[in-house]
Amino acid sequence: MASGPNGNITGSSNVTYVQAAYDRMAYFSLRPELIFDQLADVKSVNQSMPGSSVTFTIQNDLLPAVTPLSQSTDITTQTLSNSQIVVSLAEYGSAVTTNAVLRGESYVEIDPIVANVIGYNAGVSIDSVARNALSYGGTQFKNAGAATLSTSLATNIANVAALSTGATATYNDILGAQKTLRAQSVAPFGSYYAAVIHPDVAYDLQLTNNYLNPHQYAQPAEIWAGEVGALNGFRFIETPRAQVFGAPSDSNIIPLTLNSAISAGATTSISLVATGISTTNPLDFSVGTLIKLTDSANGNSQTVSVSTAQVATSSPVTVAVTSFTAPTGGYATATTSVTVVSGAPGVDSPVYSTYLMGRQALAKVHSIVDGNGPVPKIIPGPITDTLRRFVPLGWYWLGGYSNFRQPALLQYFTQSSLTNIDPTIDN
Repeated sequence: MASGPNGNITGSSNVTYVQAAYDRMAYFSLRPELIFDQLADVKSVNQSMPGSSVTFTIQNDLLPAVTPLSQSTDITTQTLSNSQIVVSLAEYGSAVTTNAVLRGESYVEIDPIVANVIGYNAGVSIDSVARNALSYGGTQFKNAGAATLSTSLATNIANVAALSTGATATYNDILGAQKTLRAQSVAPFGSYYAAVIHPDVAYDLQLTNNYLNPHQYAQPAEIWAGEVGALNGFRFIETPRAQVFGAPSDSNIIPLTLNSAISAGATTSISLVATGISTTNPLDFSVGTLIKLTDSANGNSQTVSVSTAQVATSSPVTVAVTSFTAPTGGYATATTSVTVVSGAPGVDSPVYSTYLMGRQALAKVHSIVDGNGPVPKIIPGPITDTLRRFVPLGWYWLGGYSNFRQPALLQYFTQSSLTNIDPTIDN
């Protein structure tokens, strides 16, 4: 303690008045724009009554009459036919409950934070429902590179994932997709079709091609959220929420266990059980991937290297490794842990989905009673505890999406020379 002409000097170390300061503004997570709902251009406009689903009717056209009429014979009339598409409603919602202690002691105001988080969660959740209707509802596919094309969504993803080169987006593929939609008489949005594309995929496409600026073909009020330009007859919307199959995330570090014991002195491949892998979330064992075996019972620990590349899509997985000899005691299934030391634990090369579509690709329905509408409603929950300490706030929506016209939707599967995948994005 210093002493001056006026006696002892009181500093910050003597009293507790000086404290670290906190900014009382809460900053939220980085959030992508919500894209997919805006593309649902089919909606119920004359619904007969509330119901668990909405049925849309499509009137089929008559066959062209190209044969000249006979002057003395009456014509044979044609029979009208139609088809129907059913879009089901389902409940969606979430909520947060805060207590009195948090609200009373927090140095930032909690209620606005809860409202913000609930509002965004409602939007991103419903936008994900719309995206999934496109991802899993269509039946037309296009694969980049030399991947074999299949009528199965999962098979196409696996085929593209297995390619090592040549699976990036190309100008010619986009041009071919536009011609496919044109040939199927799919109506565009004005003069252009719509394309929802991941920024990683857009990178490969733009390496040798430039988008036409949106202001060159649309008025500002007509530009979609996320729209970046036009190319080959498509208006492109970039978003990290375009689905990425096999994308790394916080939750897909795949646990590995031995499927069968390895005896002492054995030289063999390794049979593993990998929890959570599938054709849409494959596990890539590239050459040189290191796998570590650790047997806690006898202290054995050994790292082996994968000798043959393999994309695994189901369990168990037999992995070919470079020659090794199991030490005394070997490895037991019950006591051995298996970890991937290097390589790509959890995913193969991610497979990106680009959505190429025209009008009536996506339909949206919603409840028309009890305050329900096209967007989720925010609901203050009931405060039922004796001291009114627990305050819930949530959102609710009763509705649904569906691929409406199969010819109007084409899914294009690619890899990318970039892998800027945000693990916080729901992919």
